Amino acid sequence: MRLAFMGTPDFAVPALYALHDAGHEIVAVYTQPPRPAGRGQALRPSPVQHAAEALGIPVRSPVRVKKNQSELEAFAALEPDAAVVAAYGLILPAEMLDAPKLGCLNIHASLLPRWRGASPIQSAILAGDTESGVTIMQMDIGLDTGAMLASVPVPITAETTASTLHDELAALGAKMIVEVLAERPAPVVQPEEGVTYAARLTKDDGRIDWRQPAEVIDRQVRALTPWPGAFTTLGDVVLKIGSVQPVGAVAGGLPGEVVDEALTVVCGGGTGLRITRLQRPGRGMVEAAAYLRGRPVAVGTVLGGE
Repeated sequence: MRLAFMGTPDFAVPALYALHDAGHEIVAVYTQPPRPAGRGQALRPSPVQHAAEALGIPVRSPVRVKKNQSELEAFAALEPDAAVVAAYGLILPAEMLDAPKLGCLNIHASLLPRWRGASPIQSAILAGDTESGVTIMQMDIGLDTGAMLASVPVPITAETTASTLHDELAALGAKMIVEVLAERPAPVVQPEEGVTYAARLTKDDGRIDWRQPAEVIDRQVRALTPWPGAFTTLGDVVLKIGSVQPVGAVAGGLPGEVVDEALTVVCGGGTGLRITRLQRPGRGMVEAAAYLRGRPVAVGTVLGGE
């Protein structure tokens, strides 16, 4: 099948390789333009651009596609049978959605209609959902509102992080899109009930509020690994929290107060959790025991104070 592929981050890379390996003719890859990254702020191509170049596929990286007539004409001139979209990052106008013979198919990292929007993986963990999954959707002009072609669930456990779920769903989505293109299942309209929206995350979403119960903070840490990262403060030092372990009830103490030498912290509702991995600015993530050997935190210290 003659395909255009549209994606930007790591999540989209397995699908690009899977479609290539399945023998589809990928005539062009669309991805976000290179962005400044690192201390030197050098322009860094997207993971999808790296993959496309390794496969020898032409890459297009327009800043925008809406109201961009030359780009719309170039896309139509490709004459694709279908376009496959996976976390591309730009909203496609109707002219682009309608150009391929079979339309545009989206690999979405949730069980639609739950968690439409920008951060479905993180939102599912934050909300305490017991499952996530991948939906292959026929795109329309709405925000993840198109008819569903396939949907496969994946369990969320107490150990699931956004990083591990991301990798599992990326691999699953790659497998599913190849199957959907081969089998061409009938589209199913999304139900009107159960719609939720996953907002775009910001760095401040990672700020830990120790007044929240331990289970909520645990989900926050797991959901925001690796980005934007959960964090708290120790005096004027910002500590990134890599992992925590809920410990049940703790006696007394203020929210954020360290109650033992193992870095157990009081949370809301009389609950507590132990910080097991953390990171100082400019340093690597380390186990709490290693951190405490060099920088012990006194019992009675309150984290997160202004």
